Amino acid sequence: MFSKSKSGYSGPRKSRKLKDFGDGPKKTQRLITAVSIISGILLWFIITKIPSINTFLASPKQVFGAFMSETAANNRYWKDIAISLQRVFVGFGLGFLCAIPIAFLMGWYPKFRNLVEPWIQFFRTIPPIALIPLVILALGLGEKSKYTVIFISTFLVMVVTIFQGIREVDRTLVKAAYTFGATDKNIFFDIMIPAAFPFILVAARLGIATALTTLIAAELTGTTFGIGARIQGAQQFMNTSIVLLGIISIGVIGYALDKIILLIEKKTTRWK
Repeated sequence: MFSKSKSGYSGPRKSRKLKDFGDGPKKTQRLITAVSIISGILLWFIITKIPSINTFLASPKQVFGAFMSETAANNRYWKDIAISLQRVFVGFGLGFLCAIPIAFLMGWYPKFRNLVEPWIQFFRTIPPIALIPLVILALGLGEKSKYTVIFISTFLVMVVTIFQGIREVDRTLVKAAYTFGATDKNIFFDIMIPAAFPFILVAARLGIATALTTLIAAELTGTTFGIGARIQGAQQFMNTSIVLLGIISIGVIGYALDKIILLIEKKTTRWK
C-alpha cells in the first residue's frame, strides 16, 4: 500500500507490527513474576522500617517469625489452614454443583428464568455478612452455618457467570443444527455445554475467590479454629504479625487455587 501526501504518493507505507496479546515466553513470564514478588517484599521491608507504620504493619521478619512459632509450637497454623480449606471446598463445591443446573435451566427455559432471575439478582446485591445473624438463628454456630454462608455467596456469583456464558452461545450454530435436523437433546449436549464450558471454568475461578473472601465472614459465626478465627483472635491482642500471616495465607491459597483452575482450563479447552 502507498501513503498519500499533498504532493502525491510518497512511496510504500510502513507496515505496522501486529500487537501480540499472547502470554509471551515462559522464561520471561517467570522472570517478571519473580521480580514482581521480590520487589513487593523489598518495598514491604522498607516501609516497615518506619516506626509509625510498623505499629500496625508487621515486617517480613516478624511475619516469618510468627509463622515459625505457629508451626513449631503446637502446629496450630496447619490445623487452621486445613479447617478453613474444608469450609471453602464444601461451600464452594455445593455452590458449584447447584449453579450449573440452575444456570442451564435459566438459559434453556425463559419461563424458569423469569421466575428465578429476580431473586438471584436481589440476593446477589446483599453482602454475605448481612445474612450471618439469620444463618446463626436457623442453623446455630456449627459448621453448617459456615458452609451455608460460603455456599450462598459462591452460588450467586457462579450462576450469573454460567448463565451469561449460555446467553453468549452463537445462535447461528443453533440455527444450523436445527437446519440439519438436530434435536433439542443434540443441541444441548453438542452445542450448549461445550460453548458454555469456558464460562463454567471462569465461574469456578470467581467462585473460589468469593469463597475465600467470604471465609472470614463465615468464621464470624463462632469458631475456635480457622484462619479467620486466628485473625480475629490476634486482632484483639494487637498481634499484627499473626493478622498479616493469616491475610498472606489466604492470598497464597487463592493464588495457588486460581493457577490450578487456569491449568485445567488450558488442558480442557484446547479446542477453542
